[in-house]
Amino acid sequence: MLKHGDVWKAVDKLAMAYGLSASGLARKAGLDPTTFNKSKRVTREGKLRWPSTESISKILRATGADLQEFVAYIENGDKSAPRNVPLIGFAQAGSQGYFDDAGYPTGGSWDEISFPGTTDSHAFALEISGDSMEPVYRDGDTVVVSPEGDVRRGDRVVVKTKDGEVMAKVLKRKSAQRIELSSFNAAHQDREIMLVDVEWIARIIWAAQ
Repeated sequence: MLKHGDVWKAVDKLAMAYGLSASGLARKAGLDPTTFNKSKRVTREGKLRWPSTESISKILRATGADLQEFVAYIENGDKSAPRNVPLIGFAQAGSQGYFDDAGYPTGGSWDEISFPGTTDSHAFALEISGDSMEPVYRDGDTVVVSPEGDVRRGDRVVVKTKDGEVMAKVLKRKSAQRIELSSFNAAHQDREIMLVDVEWIARIIWAAQ
């Protein structure tokens, strides 16, 4: 049975998982920024207001989350707890021994951070170094990456090539043969990479700045 409070908590948890406030999530989804305000969840007469199916659909599309992830936030209620995800520096990610062939973290050389918001058991975190991703990501920021998440046009992604190069970009286009990537920093060129040269590509689902 769906409970009013649990559904709204799921909205809040989804926002937190993607580094947003409730109003930021609404804005990202193209909704009025006040749509998810706590003051709007109950009328002055005490009648419960529920988020519409349309608004849920829009926030899932905006974040790239799926319905299963949203339902997990509902089912967990207040019992959900942060879990640890593996962490390495961005520069280390290109080295051998940190990922398996599927792009999942492997080996015992990872640190860990606590992260509350993903159902992807293979999620991992990368610490940004340098200024090549400014102004979106700065030196010392941490991004959480989901290898199992679908990547779509406009997503922020991490790509590792078979030559060991690791980069964070925006997925501009993906065809049967190549991917086109836009750089965050105007001083760095956009990239076009043949899929045969890509070891893995994964979506960035959260950032701590």
